[in-house]
Amino acid sequence: MENTLPVYDEPQSGDDEYRVAPHNIEAEQALLGAILINNDSFDRIASFLEVAHFYEPLHARIFEAVSKLISGGHIATPVTLKSYFDQDEALQEVGGAQYLARLAGAATTIINVAEYGRTIYDLAVRRDLIRVGEEIHNRAFDATVDDPPSAQIMDAEQSLYSLAEKGKYEGGFQSFSDSMRTAVDMAAQAYERDGGLSGISSGLRDLDEQMGGLQPSDLIIVAGRPSMGKTALATNIAFNVAKNYKAEHHTDGTVEVKDGAIVGFFSLEMSAEQLATRLLAEQSRVPSGKIRRGKIDENEWHQFVDASRELEGIPLYIDDTGGLNIASLSARARKLKRQRGLGLIVVDYIQLLAGTGKGNENRVQEVTQITTGLKALAKELNVPIMALSQLSRQVESRDDKRPQLSDLRESGSIEQDADVVTFVYREEYYVSRREPSEGTPEHLQWQTDMENVFGKAEVIIGKQRHGPTGTVRLQFEAEITRFSDLADGDRLPDYME
Repeated sequence: MENTLPVYDEPQSGDDEYRVAPHNIEAEQALLGAILINNDSFDRIASFLEVAHFYEPLHARIFEAVSKLISGGHIATPVTLKSYFDQDEALQEVGGAQYLARLAGAATTIINVAEYGRTIYDLAVRRDLIRVGEEIHNRAFDATVDDPPSAQIMDAEQSLYSLAEKGKYEGGFQSFSDSMRTAVDMAAQAYERDGGLSGISSGLRDLDEQMGGLQPSDLIIVAGRPSMGKTALATNIAFNVAKNYKAEHHTDGTVEVKDGAIVGFFSLEMSAEQLATRLLAEQSRVPSGKIRRGKIDENEWHQFVDASRELEGIPLYIDDTGGLNIASLSARARKLKRQRGLGLIVVDYIQLLAGTGKGNENRVQEVTQITTGLKALAKELNVPIMALSQLSRQVESRDDKRPQLSDLRESGSIEQDADVVTFVYREEYYVSRREPSEGTPEHLQWQTDMENVFGKAEVIIGKQRHGPTGTVRLQFEAEITRFSDLADGDRLPDYME
């Protein structure tokens, strides 16, 4: 029996009237033949190669049949496949069941199965890119009034994002020894780093001690009611991380980060100018209200200028685009990491993000999509993501207004996907709003209560996968929206006079 495989007639590449989509029939034949002579080779491509990746429909059907047999614990050979294709007209055109035998007979090695699979996959992605490009082209030409360019761009980004995420051939199992070496390297870095942190320092001593720093691939939720200071805490940490950035550039072009990180800040609520004003107020110690109104004296102006010079060179990048969806945010984060580097992402805040659905999901489903996407992005880029979240109003109905996990809006997905959940709480906010009439005994007690809580805040760690839960007490200066460590006197136990 002759083992020569049939040659498919294809238009010449120089034919201007008909361009053939990228494909490789020989790679498809070689892969199928290799699997048919050794079914164990199927495992090398099963995790990423799909039926839809084959260009030739007959090969796609053969691969589908092979997959079903092997996955079901059966043997796939030209003999066992014959009954599936007795009535297949396309197979009859290339020699019937003998074509299956020739596929196996022409296979010379199974060593290159994974390479054949990657070739087929890459060509399928190129064909999908062509398809997406044609859809964008045709939609732009035929767009109606109620189909604005912004919607077309968003859908195009989502199509490309889906294409990038589908059928990756990276990943899979890694040996325990590789995982162990990674863990040892992390411990060594923590030992060598000031403060002994395995993650990135937040710049707040007690918070770092409780969390071990901001850990790569973690999704960290910072939640709170309005006016509690969650945005202020996020901007403080973002600034501290960016300010401490130190890296060594090696001759081979690689960059080794020694401390801090490059920060990407997605500000969906505030403009970049408002965020910059907050940071300038924090660093110059000039209240942001005075900065905006221009009511600052000469000394404050010099403080302001000095702070602006210090801030100018820090690697903090702000994206204040409103109405982003999770796919667009992910694409922009990848681009920043590729072009500038990236070590920390801050998202302010989850409830202002959109999902990537077509509008038929309810909000709980949409938030689930968002938090799952953020966690996947944190793992993909190997960076911590700090995402802010609003709390439900049920906090206000309790006597003790300290938040808990059940207060998270759409709490199921947020609590489940997050590695760390923290709550920002300021008793001062609530006490200040209970001021009784002056001159009454109640007012004297209120003044005492205010003195005890003035300028103090709590960060309550309600969940932490790799560490303890508990409460961290911080100093908060409301006028300049600055969190800092409590002075030593404030850190003494309550029973000491």
